[in-house]
Amino acid sequence: MCGKIRAKPGWAAAVSPGGAAASDAESRVYRVMNDLPVIVCDGGERYVMPMRWGFPDPADPRRPRPIHARAETIDVTPSFAAAFRDGQRGIVLAESFNEAPEDGAQHVLTPPRPVGIAVVWRRFEMGGAPLLACVMVTVAANALLRGLPTDRMPALLDDTDWAVWLGETPASPETVKACLKTVEGTRWTMTREERAAAGRRARPTVSDPPGLF
Repeated sequence: MCGKIRAKPGWAAAVSPGGAAASDAESRVYRVMNDLPVIVCDGGERYVMPMRWGFPDPADPRRPRPIHARAETIDVTPSFAAAFRDGQRGIVLAESFNEAPEDGAQHVLTPPRPVGIAVVWRRFEMGGAPLLACVMVTVAANALLRGLPTDRMPALLDDTDWAVWLGETPASPETVKACLKTVEGTRWTMTREERAAAGRRARPTVSDPPGLF
């Protein structure tokens, strides 16, 4: 399941498909509990709002739970249904995203151009302070990812579906939900993410007192 994406902070200003390509800023890795730059629409205008990746766990708000929403049940699951219905839907532009199959090995998926990942978001009260948090919408994995194996992937929006998903174009819940589909026939680069090897600690010596502890 995806728990890491890579994007460029400069893309925060790219509120339309294809606009991200103009950014030459350094890429940044975003993980669960980081603030994601989420494109939203209000009053017919698109803008970007930072939102924490992961809803707060009711038992411990410091923990993220959940971090994903299944597209198939997003309109009926209590945690997401109201946000989906009321237009609290957004998009995160990503350069790449990670998938980890059951063995835990991270794989980086890089499309040929930035992709828009669908999210839903909510406002929470945290000790009197507001918290905007979002979860990534997922769909069934495509043929490439099923080979890892994994059965889910982020819901990547087609450029023509942005206006419907963001609520700019009036649409029925069924039409909005139809934007969430598996992308097949992809020409993505997939590489296994190697973990940095832990350095071996030298044997302690008299000239290296810290090595004694």
